[in-house]
Amino acid sequence: MSAHDEFPKIFSDRSSAGRMLVTRLRMYANRPEVVVCALPHGGVPVGVEVAKALDVPLAVFLVRKLGVPGHEELGMGAVTTGGMRLINRAVTNSLHIAENTIDAVTQREKQELARRERLYARGQAVPDFRDKIVILVDDGIATGSTMMLAAEALRQQGAAYTVVAVPVAPLSAVSQLHQAADHVVCLAEPEPFGSVGEWYQDFHQLTDHEVCQILDQFMYVQDEVPAQV
Repeated sequence: MSAHDEFPKIFSDRSSAGRMLVTRLRMYANRPEVVVCALPHGGVPVGVEVAKALDVPLAVFLVRKLGVPGHEELGMGAVTTGGMRLINRAVTNSLHIAENTIDAVTQREKQELARRERLYARGQAVPDFRDKIVILVDDGIATGSTMMLAAEALRQQGAAYTVVAVPVAPLSAVSQLHQAADHVVCLAEPEPFGSVGEWYQDFHQLTDHEVCQILDQFMYVQDEVPAQV
C-alpha cells in the first residue's frame, strides 16, 4: 500500500480539476491572443474545461515523455514532434542509462508523436503560436520534463508569453517551471508527492478514442453554441 493511500484525494477527475483551475486563470478570458494548449492524453479533458470557460481556442500540443525503461512513469526527458529533445541528466546519470537506450526510447516516441499528430488534428490546421499568449495545460506534473520542453518549444515558435497551468505538482517541479514559463499556476503542491494519479479519485488511463471524442465534442459545441458574454 502506498503511503499516500491514507491521504484525501484532491480532485474527483480531470474535468473537475480543469474547472477548478479556471478560477486562477480568469485574467486570460475572452482575449483574442490567448490559446490553450493541452498535453495529451490526460491534459485534454483539463484543457477543454479551461478553454470553454475562458472562451478561447484549444489546441493539442504534442510532447512525449521519455520514460525510464521498466519504470515508464519516471521521466528521463521529453521530445516534441519536431524533434526537440530535453534530457534530464540528473535522472539518466543517477540510473546509469546508456545513450543508445535514450536514443532508442526517443525514436519510439517520435513515431508515436507522428501518429498522434495525424489523429488529434481532427482536420484542423496546426495553430500559429507567434505573438500568442499560450496556456499549457496538463493533468499534473511529476518531474516537469515534458512541460519544460513544451514551454521551450513554444518560445522557439514565437509565443509572446507562456503560462503553465496544472492542478497538482511537487514543489520542486513548480520551482523549475518558474524558470521556463512566464506564469505558473498550480492548485496544489503536496509533499510528499508520489505520483499524479494518487491525487485523483478517477485517474483512469484515457484512450485515443476518448481523447478524440472529447476534442470532437468541444469543436461541435464551439461551432454550434454562441459564446456567452
